[in-house]
Amino acid sequence: MAGVVVCHGSTVVRERLVLTALGVPSLAPVRSAETAEELTALARRIPPTVVLLDAHLPGPGPVEAIRRLRSIAPTATIVMLAVPGDEIALDRAISLGARGFLAPDVGRAELSAVAAHVLASPSVAATGAPTAMRAEATVDHVDAPTQRGGLEEVALTKREVEVLIGMSNGRSNAQIGAELFLSEDTVKTHARRLFRKLGAADRAQAVAIGLRRGLIR
Repeated sequence: MAGVVVCHGSTVVRERLVLTALGVPSLAPVRSAETAEELTALARRIPPTVVLLDAHLPGPGPVEAIRRLRSIAPTATIVMLAVPGDEIALDRAISLGARGFLAPDVGRAELSAVAAHVLASPSVAATGAPTAMRAEATVDHVDAPTQRGGLEEVALTKREVEVLIGMSNGRSNAQIGAELFLSEDTVKTHARRLFRKLGAADRAQAVAIGLRRGLIR
């Protein structure tokens, strides 16, 4: 395991994320960088397995940081640190192969679950839209047909759309259930149904398809 590199322009955020990552054994060792230059220097010495990258990295910026990283550590999984609403900043990063995004205030339990999911499966192809990586990623995975190439109409129920919106906002199944006054198992049932209707394999792909089809904004 070559570990994780936390690259964030804010000292406060960077140090907090390092402390959080230190509590996740699968991410050890944990290194940090403040700039794209520091990130590439660390990657040249020891290519990282996972990079948590500031979506608003100062200097050359996150897009250039990804380009440099890809030339040095092409197999590194890049996860952007951003919040819903940062779609413009994330768009090019996702197109260059970033796996998705996490909130900068991600907790240890969630980071641990996401790390397990990322390390257990290969990076998915870029979907053209930023996707939130949440702790339930493995729970929500279902067998589904290949994504349709066309844009034929998909009829989702009102509840399925509400669940999809919750996913797009990075909500966990439990959080979506609390907001909609549903049990977590009921949320999972709605999620599986909308996955089948959209032809999505998991919540990340479902959100991307939903954005592309205009089902959510």
